[in-house]
Amino acid sequence: MAKPQNDSLFDAPPMGEQERMVEAILFATADPVTLQELIGRMPHGCDPAEALAYLRKRYEGRGVNLVRIGDAWAIRTAPDLGFLMQKEIVETRKLSRAAIETLAIVAYHQPVTRAEIEEIRGVSVSRGTIDQLIEMEWIRFGRRKMTPGRPVTFVVTQVFLDHFGLENARDLPGLKELRAAGLLENRPPPGTAAPEDAGEDSGDQDQSELFED
Repeated sequence: MAKPQNDSLFDAPPMGEQERMVEAILFATADPVTLQELIGRMPHGCDPAEALAYLRKRYEGRGVNLVRIGDAWAIRTAPDLGFLMQKEIVETRKLSRAAIETLAIVAYHQPVTRAEIEEIRGVSVSRGTIDQLIEMEWIRFGRRKMTPGRPVTFVVTQVFLDHFGLENARDLPGLKELRAAGLLENRPPPGTAAPEDAGEDSGDQDQSELFED
């Protein structure tokens, strides 16, 4: 009778060494790294999930933090020190109010179809608005909806979460915070809006300064 083979001929490295491995991988990678990617890159038998937990606690209160972004992890500057990283010249990529509203609807109602976005906004959504948000990698195509025609849906991306320092879409601010930030207005119901609000790409872009590339 053959002896059962061990999963590995070698023991996993000590947890302290696993922490160092995770730290090195995240430090050298600009994009967030998933747990599965860590498992694939570390020696057999390692437990990157436990190493992440220890490492996250170790970085608490430091100049950089270990943060979760969607289903991935990254090392990012502590939020209160972000002002130190600002460049002297900032290239601002402005969004129209149509794009801001579309982005907000996707974030709060995902997965959502284009028809549903238009129903919520009360006006049509141009293809250019959707294309711009996709090009910025803030929204992406989701699963097709199981309704007649099987329309595609839209969801926010990990890049969107990373840009705004969110772990997931549930961390988005409430309506009161959005209005305080100028991202939402107390607009009249669809059909009663003023003429300048009825078009797709209204000229108001005073709120878009909150969105920087």
